[in-house]
Amino acid sequence: MLCTYTKNHIPKSTPHNRRPGYYMEASTITIHNTANPASTAMNERNWLTNPSNKRTASYHLVIDENEVIECLPLNETAWHSGDGSSSMSGNRSSIGIEICESGDYEKTLDNAVALVAKLLIERGWGIERLRRHFDWSGKICPRLMYDGGEWTGWTEFKKRVATKLKPEIKPVSEYVNIRLDGNLLAQKGTLKNGVTTVPVRAIAEAFGAKVSFNEATRTVIIDK
Repeated sequence: MLCTYTKNHIPKSTPHNRRPGYYMEASTITIHNTANPASTAMNERNWLTNPSNKRTASYHLVIDENEVIECLPLNETAWHSGDGSSSMSGNRSSIGIEICESGDYEKTLDNAVALVAKLLIERGWGIERLRRHFDWSGKICPRLMYDGGEWTGWTEFKKRVATKLKPEIKPVSEYVNIRLDGNLLAQKGTLKNGVTTVPVRAIAEAFGAKVSFNEATRTVIIDK
């Protein structure tokens, strides 16, 4: 990373349902611009808890030329995609990243490229997992990656991220299929250093159990 990374989560009691606390197993990463040329990452984090803010909107990460702030846990829903609350919506399935427009924007973009590449590598994902706000709701966002009707900035951003992935992206051989009662599940497991890991939610729910997550104790709870 080119800058500091700080966890500064908004409270669950934050008004206007900005942190609903719904568990999320993310499958994509969505990129936004803040649309505020004078706002820093800390400003954007504090806006989420500002009493004058009446919007039901939130995001997981915000980044500027100096820092990244994690505003919500990356496994919880945030309201950033403008496409409702269905299970397949961006709000319920995607990590939302706000890129600030203030200060040295080129440095901020460098930071954003490094951050996104890191998140993709950690998850074994490629750039096909990247989304624009536009992809979910049609809003022209990230607006600074849109140029006269063309998404030239977006194409360049993805290329820059892809360059950072090439030496480190996990090989396909690390993924394993999961069959339950003879049926192939959509979710994949992983095989690393001789240890096989499978997604607990997919397995438990297939057996009819309910799965929840306690953020305070970092505990997965399975009830049947």
